[in-house]
Amino acid sequence: MGAKGTDEGRRRGTGAPPLAVSAPDKIRNIAVVGPSGSGKTTLVETLLAASGTISRAGSVEAGTTVGDHDPAAVRQHRTVGLSVAPLVHDGTKVNLLDTPGYADFVGELRAGLRAADSALFVVSATEEVDVATRAVWEECATLGIPRALVVARIDHQRANVAAAVAGLRDALGEGVHPVYEHAGDALIGLISLRRSEYADGERRLVDPDDTELERVRPDRDALIEAVIAESEDEALMDRYLAGEPVEPGVLIRDLETAVTRGTLYPVFLVSSLTGVGVLELLDALPGAFPSPKERPLPPATDPRGRDHAVLAADPDGPLAAEVVHTEVDAYVGRVSLLRMFSGTLRPDDTVHVSGHGMADRGHEDHDVDERVAHVYAPLGAALTEMPYAVAGDICAVTKVGSAETGDTLSSPDDPLLIHPWPMPEPMLPLAVVAKTRRDEDTLSRNLARLAAADPTLRLERNAETGQLVLWCMGESHADVVLSRLREGGADVETEPVRVALRETFAGPAKGLGRHVKQSGGHGQYAVCEIEVEPLPRGTGFEFVDKVVGGAVPRQFIPSVEKGVRTQLSRGLAEGCPVVDVRVTLTGGKAHSVDSSDAAFQTAGAMALNDAASHTQVILLEPVDQVAVDVPDEHLGAILEDLSSRRGRVQATEVGAEPGHSVVLATVPATELVSYSADLRSLTSGAASFTRRFAQYEVLPNGARAGSRLT
Repeated sequence: MGAKGTDEGRRRGTGAPPLAVSAPDKIRNIAVVGPSGSGKTTLVETLLAASGTISRAGSVEAGTTVGDHDPAAVRQHRTVGLSVAPLVHDGTKVNLLDTPGYADFVGELRAGLRAADSALFVVSATEEVDVATRAVWEECATLGIPRALVVARIDHQRANVAAAVAGLRDALGEGVHPVYEHAGDALIGLISLRRSEYADGERRLVDPDDTELERVRPDRDALIEAVIAESEDEALMDRYLAGEPVEPGVLIRDLETAVTRGTLYPVFLVSSLTGVGVLELLDALPGAFPSPKERPLPPATDPRGRDHAVLAADPDGPLAAEVVHTEVDAYVGRVSLLRMFSGTLRPDDTVHVSGHGMADRGHEDHDVDERVAHVYAPLGAALTEMPYAVAGDICAVTKVGSAETGDTLSSPDDPLLIHPWPMPEPMLPLAVVAKTRRDEDTLSRNLARLAAADPTLRLERNAETGQLVLWCMGESHADVVLSRLREGGADVETEPVRVALRETFAGPAKGLGRHVKQSGGHGQYAVCEIEVEPLPRGTGFEFVDKVVGGAVPRQFIPSVEKGVRTQLSRGLAEGCPVVDVRVTLTGGKAHSVDSSDAAFQTAGAMALNDAASHTQVILLEPVDQVAVDVPDEHLGAILEDLSSRRGRVQATEVGAEPGHSVVLATVPATELVSYSADLRSLTSGAASFTRRFAQYEVLPNGARAGSRLT
């Protein structure tokens, strides 16, 4: 990209704090994504320092803060959570959304993509493109998110910039084009044809020599042809092919068009340590990335579920904002990070807060009106007050108590609900228990806060095992959840996750239930005879009445059935619910005075227990249908692992992605308790799986030993 003016003044920045902007076309929202350790956060801090937003890299938390913040908590937040870093450059506000690189926090990553209008992928010049980066790249392609790339750490002794750029093109497609060429401690702009030399942190712009011009010509030609192909000036390509010079300003304008359309992915080269390439990238942020006005907005409905008019990034339009991240600060309380899609939000505005569709994860449906006291510009944990936030901007509000991640804030006069972004399904269960009754109360409050902030966390109180199970994305996510519970004052422990079993009859049996009490006063008298036979798996329970001659009066037959059902739920030999049986009432006796509903309920339960004593009662375990999406190079390891888990492979199909297969299998649920973490370890995070309950099957002899069953 072309350089403008002297660098010293621009390194200090414009001097304007990143506050309110009135025009959406003067805003850029860019999600910074990449694997952990690629240098994302360091790059963000370096850009903030170069723009003058902070005094130096590493001081993101500087600024006017609301409340005090624990540095360790801040570091953890920036590692596993979504963090916003706004800067102002060339009159444009750029909101950089620093996303976590760990796979366990893909929910935060998707929230960052939802809030952004483009994505900046950061890869290290010392590493190859990993599986997770490819997966996020494909997800962005599916969502239609414009993308650009940064090759970071170009100064590292193991860096191979040319190989890194070539690897990006091989992994991500032919649309990948460098916009700068690496030349030792300098860069050569392929559009400006100027050489940026760095010494002592300063940049000097000079003309490259003829040898360098000849060396960069192939990449320059490929870049310019890709840019011009997206130009709305149809004569531009002819002019270029005829040898006429094309102004850099025209190429930069068309570069932004190509990026927005998703046909070109520019590659920038940066060293945060020496500063090489930082100003080049900073210059590109306003000019090469789309504004909110150039991106389609998510659809919305009214309270009755009817489609709302299509939203636009218009400050004068209906208010529509979405909570993309939630923090609970010990001093400030709940902090909600908002992406403004439409309208303008001001302090003291009353907003309608609505959220639906995630009750299974602890997010109950709600529709309430609340007042927004203040509107803030967030910079990490620092909050600076703003007079307003317009469509396209990202802001924060505090103490909106009902707002949870994924909720919509709109006008009470025109309430609406923005369709939520897709959330990954958590697959790793974690059973927690409070040490004391006081901790139980604290745990309950903390879980409510966690559920409000983290839609990837699913809370489950298992009625059969009595356990509180937190479904997490992986081991790192589980560690963070436990840490936040304990930071909130809840002393909790973990315990093995138990899987609920069932019982059933191995063969037919007869049973007699005789409940007779004659001890003065009104007695109790009920006798019933039953036959029990097993049914096919999944059939459930059947009750059949074959009483003849009125041996059991008609009014007491439902009582017998109720007693049998009660005993089925209590269990027999192992105390597990009994399923898949047919109970036939064949006879019995009654007394004209002493028989009652309660007596025949008791007799029915006794008859079932008696039948169980005359045959074998067997245990059943839940079995899940599992689909594992795995790269072909790991297929053998996955098949072997499934076999070790008592899994039965049903089919192997061609996956949706090239070089992937989908393994369909049935696996006992107890063998899947740690499968999420084990699968990631087996495939270096390249595989994923889904599961759903399939049926109950007979628990093999000995399988219970060492298993987490109940």
